Parts: sequence; C-alpha cells; structure tokens
Amino acid sequence: MQVTEQRYYSLEEYLALEEAADYKSEYIDGEIVPMAGGSINHNQIAGNFYAELNFAFKKLDYRVFMSDVRLWIAKRRIYTYPDVMVVVGEPEYDSDSPAGTLRDRTDTITNPKVIVEVLSDSTKGYDRSGKFQAYRTLPTFTEYLLIDQTKIYV
Repeated sequence: MQVTEQRYYSLEEYLALEEAADYKSEYIDGEIVPMAGGSINHNQIAGNFYAELNFAFKKLDYRVFMSDVRLWIAKRRIYTYPDVMVVVGEPEYDSDSPAGTLRDRTDTITNPKVIVEVLSDSTKGYDRSGKFQAYRTLPTFTEYLLIDQTKIYV
C-alpha cells in the first residue's frame, strides 16, 4: 500500500497554477481542490439567474458576476468561484494577499453582498455547510441563495 503525502501550496503557487490551468480549482488553506465540471442544467440555471439579476440591477448601484470571477475569503484562506455574486457599488479587489500577489488584478473580489450557488450532488453538502460558514466570515455578505438543479427548489 502506497501512502501519498498531502501537498500544501502557497497562495502564489496556487495563483500561478490557476492561471495556466485548463480547469478551475479552489484553494482551501493550502490545498488545491479541482472543481467538478458543471452540467447543462447547472450552466443554464446560473446563466439565467445572472442575466435576470444583471437586467434587474441595470440602473442601480449593483454589479453582478458569474463563476469566472474568483472570491477571496481571507479569514478562512479560501479562493473559490461562486456561481453568481452581487456586489453593492464597486468591487473590492484582493490587494492584501502575501507580497502583493494580486495587486492590480481584477479577477478576485472580496466584497459580495449576495452569493448564489447552484447545487449539484457532489457539492451540495459542502455548499450548505462548510462553504456557507466560510461565506459568513465576509463582512459584506448578507444573503445566500441555494438553487437545486434537479427540482424546483430554492
């Protein structure tokens, strides 16, 4: 039996790997966790939700982002990609990472007010518990919507 030792990555290593990767991964306090591929239902639900919110907030001071924008949760040392995020006013970018790794980057925000996740069988437990607990450490965070992709349930 071969025992594999867990590798831990620095924030800088993760960001460098993420820039070159063909797929997205989350960073959870040193561990890199590949994200599961989305289904057609997942993609359509998230896209429709994004489009509706973006249209509804068109003349208001809200910005809506989809899953290509990363979220930094400093208190838990997590980089993640929520399905949809809503920011009031201007997005605040992660400029406090070690050695200024993300300075002048606009792909990682820190101030969502609303976060929406489309649930899948492989992630719904984490979305409901661990991820929700991490989101709650964000000072701007106030609302969390979970959308089931297999039945009409929000």
